[in-house]
Amino acid sequence: MTALDIQISVEEGDWLSEGELRSFSSRVLEATADYLASEERQPFPSEPPELSLLFTDDASMRAINAEWRSQDKPTNVLSFPAFPVTPGKMPGPMLGDIIVAYETLKREADELGKPFDAHLTHLLVHGFLHLFGYDHMEEGEAERMEGLETRILARLGLSDPYGGQSPD
Repeated sequence: MTALDIQISVEEGDWLSEGELRSFSSRVLEATADYLASEERQPFPSEPPELSLLFTDDASMRAINAEWRSQDKPTNVLSFPAFPVTPGKMPGPMLGDIIVAYETLKREADELGKPFDAHLTHLLVHGFLHLFGYDHMEEGEAERMEGLETRILARLGLSDPYGGQSPD
């Protein structure tokens, strides 16, 4: 299992305890890192790379989204890579930050008819891939990123969040 140094902060929202979030996030993100290391041949350094997770509410997420993306609305997850990186390359010892908004995540999970934990898993995987340079702004990039997400989530026992057939 690929080790990660995960810094957790619970700012706002009706989240689980910090300890529960740490355990949950570590399991999801280390499985994602293992997948990238093996399937994508993404070598990890001997020292665990560091990332921070901020669990917050829609009000805080709206302010962050407005400041950094000029979008005055909350969103489910934001990722801020510490350094520019090309997909398929290891970013460095500091990966970056992932921020998740409770109310948006909960509302989306309810609308999709998915368990909260399953949707949180998807958003953590999605945010983590952004730290590695994956994106979904163009069709080809989106297909590659969604394929990775789908395969990683399948390894975690979850269905394709995009509703397609399994890529395996």
